[in-house]
Amino acid sequence: MPEPDPILESRDPSPAGAHVTTGTALRQWTAALARSGIEDAGGDVRRLIAAVLDISAASLLSEPGRILTPPELATLSAHVARRARREPVSRILGQRDFYGRTFAISPATLDPRPESETLIEAALDAVRREGWTGHGLRILDVGTGSGCLLLTLLCELEGARGTGTDISRAALAVARDNACHFGVSRRSSWLIADGLETVPGTFHILISNPPYVRTGEIAHLEPEVHNFDPAAALDGGADGLALYRAWAPWLTRLVPDGWIVLEVGYDQADAVAAIIAGSMGQAVAETHIYRDVAGMRRCVAMRARAGTHA
Repeated sequence: MPEPDPILESRDPSPAGAHVTTGTALRQWTAALARSGIEDAGGDVRRLIAAVLDISAASLLSEPGRILTPPELATLSAHVARRARREPVSRILGQRDFYGRTFAISPATLDPRPESETLIEAALDAVRREGWTGHGLRILDVGTGSGCLLLTLLCELEGARGTGTDISRAALAVARDNACHFGVSRRSSWLIADGLETVPGTFHILISNPPYVRTGEIAHLEPEVHNFDPAAALDGGADGLALYRAWAPWLTRLVPDGWIVLEVGYDQADAVAAIIAGSMGQAVAETHIYRDVAGMRRCVAMRARAGTHA
């Protein structure tokens, strides 16, 4: 007798119901998600099953005969139904892998994506260029969200300290929890701020992934983005550059002698560099553009040099 469809079976989960193995669940749920238009259906189902069973993906593939308990089946069926409605796996599980670490996320935070790891590479490149050791290094992360940028740098740079700002208290609560998880809470601080004018102190590195999507393009983003990421973390105004313009006048005060590292839209690098240079004048000593994993010009890094202000 063929095993039942785990999606149908889980609508009325019962301990007395027919057994469903991980192998069968993987095959049938993959097919179901593929019919819903999910591109990497198999990978998503593997991540969901492995997370619920608290095993590695390798263990999952090596144990196709493992029988799912009724509670596991019910939980997984609910997860798959959410994914079929285009909710990202990271949102369903409440966590996202970023630069080799797993960060908690919430509806209040942006879902970190691989292209943002470009900022980490750019910031670490700046540290190498300067010969900084990390000790005494001060980092500002504007619009920190889950804290993934700031906390990654604090983990990578022993002795560095940092401040993360956000307009959302709920987002900062997630960032604080992540800081505790990674053991860097004593080297991190958090500030509610809308803009840069109220941020105190000076920093060696300012890093940010600001909202840069053009307002008119948000509705055309993939459902995983426009239905689940906070609108405030996406909307960059009519041309996507509103926040860069608003921040530009404050950069020389916050980073008088250091690096400004900004994520940008795929076609915005030159415009953002021009906005910052136009505001900072001769204080900009160097500009570097970094490409992301897809080859897009994703990050603008600019060196502000003390004593060279126009």
